[in-house]
Amino acid sequence: MTSTWKILTFLIVFSFCTSVKAQNTNVALTPPMGWNSYNCYGMAVHEDEVKANADYMAKNLKAHGWQYIVVDFLWSLDSRSSNPDQKRLANGSYSPWLAMDQWGRLTPDTTKFPSAFGGKGFKPLAAYVHSLGLKFGIHVMRGIPRQAVWAKSPVMGTNGITADMIADTNSKCAWMNHMFGLNMAKPGAQEYLNSILKLYAAWDVDFIKVDDLSAPYSIAEIEGYRKAIDNCGRAIVFSTSPGATPVDKADNVKQNANMWRVANDFWDEWNAVLQMFNYGKQWEGLGGPGHWPDCDMIQIGKLSKRGPVGNERYSRFTKDEEYSHMTFWTIFRSPLILGGNLPENREQELKLFTNDEVIAVNQHGTEPRQLYKTNDAMVWYSHVPNSKDIYVALFNLAGQPQDVDVNFAQLGLEGKIAVRDLWEKEDVGTFKKGYKKTINTHGAALLKLSLLN
Repeated sequence: MTSTWKILTFLIVFSFCTSVKAQNTNVALTPPMGWNSYNCYGMAVHEDEVKANADYMAKNLKAHGWQYIVVDFLWSLDSRSSNPDQKRLANGSYSPWLAMDQWGRLTPDTTKFPSAFGGKGFKPLAAYVHSLGLKFGIHVMRGIPRQAVWAKSPVMGTNGITADMIADTNSKCAWMNHMFGLNMAKPGAQEYLNSILKLYAAWDVDFIKVDDLSAPYSIAEIEGYRKAIDNCGRAIVFSTSPGATPVDKADNVKQNANMWRVANDFWDEWNAVLQMFNYGKQWEGLGGPGHWPDCDMIQIGKLSKRGPVGNERYSRFTKDEEYSHMTFWTIFRSPLILGGNLPENREQELKLFTNDEVIAVNQHGTEPRQLYKTNDAMVWYSHVPNSKDIYVALFNLAGQPQDVDVNFAQLGLEGKIAVRDLWEKEDVGTFKKGYKKTINTHGAALLKLSLLN
């Protein structure tokens, strides 16, 4: 090979690698904001309901930064069939029969998603969401469908490799009985992941939440999904779920995923909020552009219309607990993914989701840290970019109203400090040494501190 050809080959390879790297890093530069169907519809969301939530977001939330509409959990299953819940796993139940193409790739059930009829997949629904100026996402389970293994479905992009040759039949989700894991060391396993991501890219999917990856932490499959996304020709946000991702895997998950769950499923109970504060401390300092620790969906609004946990209800949180919930997700810079049925939002939910000063803390605050935590109170802070200003979140963990305070010196601030209450959208006053506020039981405040001299 001549030196000229060597140089040309190097430039081609370098250009390709640079393009892939750009695709990896040009999504989720700030924490993703959107809606997911699971907390209000479980396994049984229908196309018209997805569209109704998209319509609501476009009308009421898009201007404030909300953009993702995500269809969660078993979109390939006809929900009129038997429920594949975890209680059936122990008695040797059959896997539910899912809509699947000839290559062993799951497709939307057309009873729930009529626009998918005729092999169109999610492309028509994605087009509807995109027409509103929003982005479209889906949930998928780790691995390969068991029915593809039993049918020995051919793997697209290979010569004679079939699903049974790449499945790890000992790798099973503990709570869902329709997938096997992939043995990523086998020829054809990466090609299978490449084929499903090519399909999702053809559907114009912008976001995938891959379930059963985090606990136990499935390194080979996580890296396999990353490679498939990078080679699918479309920029797609990659979210791993569920369970507590091990903190000692932080380097790996940051390199491969755009967001990852730090805990099991979060629901509308105060003790779950308290536990999330502890998880947040474990992941302190490990989020950043393109990679975000995920505290799970926001449990505010109308929940469990068709399961999956408890009866249909508005959130069990008190109003003060809802503010604490939103405030911590905001200051910690978790992705903000709404779980309630948006068209049933009341004024109180809309107020929580459309405060631009609060949203700016989540989208633009830097280096969130815990300042202190006691049995009764907690304070977190982050920095306002390109300034000396500081965001501060005060939390009352006690069972009664009390003062929660912040000492300016502990934040490196000296002089006159202007305090603005972001939830109330009002300037509180000027203070020198510190600030304290009386906060309701289980409530929170979110402040902006500005040095005046």
